[in-house]
Amino acid sequence: MNAADNAVFDACWRRIRKRLRDEVGSLTFKRWIESLRLDAANETRIVLAAPTRFLHDWVAPRYGDRFRAMWRDEVASVEIVEFVVRPALANGGSVAPAPADDGAGGGAAPAGGDSETGLDERYDFDSFVVGQSNQFAVSAARNVAEADSAPFNPLFIYGGVGLGKTHLLHAIGLHMRRHRPERRVLYLSAEHFMYRFILALRHESIMAFKERMRSVDLLLIDDVQFIGGKESTQDEFFHTFNSLIERKKQLVVSGDRAPGDLEYMDERMRSRLAWGAVAEVHATSFELRLGILQARIERMGSEGQVPGKVLEFLARRITRNVRELEGALTNLVAHANLLDQPITLETCQDLLRDQLRVNTRHLTVEDIQKQVAEHYGIRVSEMSSARRAKTVTLPRHVA
Repeated sequence: MNAADNAVFDACWRRIRKRLRDEVGSLTFKRWIESLRLDAANETRIVLAAPTRFLHDWVAPRYGDRFRAMWRDEVASVEIVEFVVRPALANGGSVAPAPADDGAGGGAAPAGGDSETGLDERYDFDSFVVGQSNQFAVSAARNVAEADSAPFNPLFIYGGVGLGKTHLLHAIGLHMRRHRPERRVLYLSAEHFMYRFILALRHESIMAFKERMRSVDLLLIDDVQFIGGKESTQDEFFHTFNSLIERKKQLVVSGDRAPGDLEYMDERMRSRLAWGAVAEVHATSFELRLGILQARIERMGSEGQVPGKVLEFLARRITRNVRELEGALTNLVAHANLLDQPITLETCQDLLRDQLRVNTRHLTVEDIQKQVAEHYGIRVSEMSSARRAKTVTLPRHVA
């Protein structure tokens, strides 16, 4: 950024901070938001720096979408807001804003991540809690990670938000990098794939982008549904997909639904995504959620701080996704540490009352449609189609 750009983005950042302070209140802002710094910025991408991993992990999932919306209010072309960890800030230091990557390569890695591969060292197989709801997906992921050649290509992992799809993609990449360091591995969210593609077009470096995407031995693409309806990006991904498959290089993709149910994705792409193995990560059981909480407590070094009855309460009440469950636990421990208070069932219920209320909501029409479609072996999209075949009309009427 030049000096003029710096001034513009700094002014935007000041306005956003003021708006957020008004929204969340002075106490919450001071505790969680105030120490964030504007680390890098350009017209499409903003990078915010947190002083500690703990703060990063608390703020990013809770305020990431809000920050993105606020930045887009200020700069309409902003597509991505990322968070990184800058330990220098913890000592009162400052981080000089660096230009956000505007080429086909590079880009900020996730906190704890590798800037070359995009992998996060925290998300390996050892830290993934296995249960009946994710057993097949984990087995398929390990098979891909350990095989000498692609056992099935692509591997498509799908399921709801926060059930562990991203963790499994990182675990596959980390295992291959550790055991076959000569192989080239690249992890990207579909959103970041699109971002790099757009910048490559803008800066006339499209050939470098194609070479980067197609020269790897393992490409991991997360949340592929994001490129649905984005024709140019989808077309580029289609050709990248074909190139890797033809060269017998491994491709692993995740999505929020089965390939056939990906809206706004053209038929040829849906067909190719279903070529290999398709593994669903199902909703978690109580036992699995409790195991996840216990593992999280160990990683945080907080064994003995959270009573067992509180862990069981959280596991029973927060059932929608693992990310939300772990976030609730992190919030609870942080609150207790900052205020030097013991964790009790009463403080848990009081602190998390809004989150607990959301998790007691009733089933939705979409939930019903999905269960009925699974029972009858059809796609959800067929239930709302014009087809009148008995195989579709009966499930439609049941739903």
